Amino acid sequence: MLKTKIESILPLVQKPARYTGGELNSVVKNKDDVDIRFAFCFPDTYEIGMSHLGMKILYSLINSRDNFWCERVFAPDTDMEQIMREKDIPLFALESRDALSDFDVVGFTLQYELCFTNVLNMLNLANIPLRSKDRGDALDVPIIIAGGPCVCNPEPLADFIDVFEIGEGEEMMLEFLDLLNEYKKAGKSRSEFLKAASQIEGIYVPSLYDVTYNTDGTIEKITAKDGAPEVVNKRVVADLDNIFYPDKFVVPFVEVVHDRVVHEIFRGCIRGCRFCQAGFWYRPIREKSVETISEQSQRLACTSGYDELSLCSLSSSDYTKITELLEELLGWAVPQKINVALPSLRIDNFSDELKEKLALVRRSGLTFAAEAGTQRLRDVINKNISEEEILDTCRKAFVGGWTAVKLYFMIGLPTETDDDVVGINVLSQKVVEEFYSNPDKPKGKGVNVSAGVSSFVPKPCTPFQWEPQDTREELKRKQKLLLETCTSKKITFRFHNTDLTFLEGVFARGDRRLSDVIETAYKNGCTFDSWDDKFNFDAWMNAFETCGLSTAFYANRRRSYDEILPWDHINSGIRKQFLICENEKAKKAETTKHCRQQCAACGSNMLNGGKCDALNKNMV
Repeated sequence: MLKTKIESILPLVQKPARYTGGELNSVVKNKDDVDIRFAFCFPDTYEIGMSHLGMKILYSLINSRDNFWCERVFAPDTDMEQIMREKDIPLFALESRDALSDFDVVGFTLQYELCFTNVLNMLNLANIPLRSKDRGDALDVPIIIAGGPCVCNPEPLADFIDVFEIGEGEEMMLEFLDLLNEYKKAGKSRSEFLKAASQIEGIYVPSLYDVTYNTDGTIEKITAKDGAPEVVNKRVVADLDNIFYPDKFVVPFVEVVHDRVVHEIFRGCIRGCRFCQAGFWYRPIREKSVETISEQSQRLACTSGYDELSLCSLSSSDYTKITELLEELLGWAVPQKINVALPSLRIDNFSDELKEKLALVRRSGLTFAAEAGTQRLRDVINKNISEEEILDTCRKAFVGGWTAVKLYFMIGLPTETDDDVVGINVLSQKVVEEFYSNPDKPKGKGVNVSAGVSSFVPKPCTPFQWEPQDTREELKRKQKLLLETCTSKKITFRFHNTDLTFLEGVFARGDRRLSDVIETAYKNGCTFDSWDDKFNFDAWMNAFETCGLSTAFYANRRRSYDEILPWDHINSGIRKQFLICENEKAKKAETTKHCRQQCAACGSNMLNGGKCDALNKNMV
């Protein structure tokens, strides 16, 4: 009956292929032959979700077990949602077209803070109670689980999510599903299962923790109960060569954001940029071997039919054998007319040898993250690159035939002055001049320097987690200053929406009292908040006012080192004293050497038995 109703509405919506399923390499099983059904939900549209590597890995991992079945679910766009509500069609999974309420587990990946209302909307569309406390004590209502980078501070969603997976899921997920299968067959209760699940390393059950507050709104105490651990350690996969990786990806019917084979070459980052949450959260450094990457990439290209392979990491050129890897990949990719893309290049690693290898693949614009316009501010954030390195890299690129360069910058960084802001223009203009000073520049072609300017958001688990965020008004003033001081038509600016950035900052460091705000905003009509055309800032401000909470309390105040932070019971592996030391060094514009030059004793290797591939040895 449900399948028939779904079929009847597909001709009425834009891009019906988002909702049909049946793509190449999708997995269909007999539901009567499996013990656990898992609905993997991406709280955004199909085109964005189908580009996410983590979803591809866990989808294949869960389906590699005969008794588990993982299906995909994406947030329906507004036209589809409207018809679903009119026709009383619940949210369904693509493979079986069964309602989410038929599943044992409904899992969300949280890639950015502004997807939170979509999580609530998908639960509501599935007729699943929004709040954990309203789901009863039986296992006949799906367990709601969430993972992804946002769970380094899971507290704003604490009232809605039964279980958070903290860290990397390849091993943790199967342990969790095996335990659920055991408790389901034994007829155990939901509360019994959640208490048992909390004993799995990396599993955080927020209902097993009480939070009390001081009169000034700061946290007084976070207390574990019913045997839950006082601190939840981030789960780390030790060996990337021997951990599960898919041999095929689902190939979508419609073009998606990243329509290519994606292969992860290493995890973590050696650089230690003080603003970068991913750089600290995904430590310690762990590399895959050249042989493993090449073998898995070739298999994926063969089973998917894609003609492009993108190497995925936080800083691809920091892979220790990057030239050897490119040589190995190009050995089979070029004859098969498969392009190899190398995003996330470091300015100080763009060697002549690397340039020669990249010249063998299809040419596109190069992207480099300068982050700040002045050397002083680059030292504050520990970017560890000089202006001469930036210009030298661009010079090499122009000599190599490139005519387009993208530069990434941020405004609103700690200690920033107007001179630092204007420095973005000064540096961008120097890049333009490097192009025209090249005697071998292509005839009849100009240069295009695209400056992407985002706004700094203080993030948990970074040295800047205690810093205030610039106000919306101040960020807009700095954007205007940049435009007014730019004199070149060769420079194009792209700014982030300051209202979106501001709200991201609120939720990045928020506590569980924000659950009320999220639900209120959702009931006020907020969904797809990361989309400019759907974002309703006034509705959000109304939700904060209704709940009696201040946005400035979360975004715009400096926190003291001894304040209990909402995520203090989540152990990222990074020592608090290390973060404090880095914060103090930032105030003095002092840099820290990157991990391959000298271990800074961040502590992340202790979650991996003392091992970190940054120095290729144990450092217990």
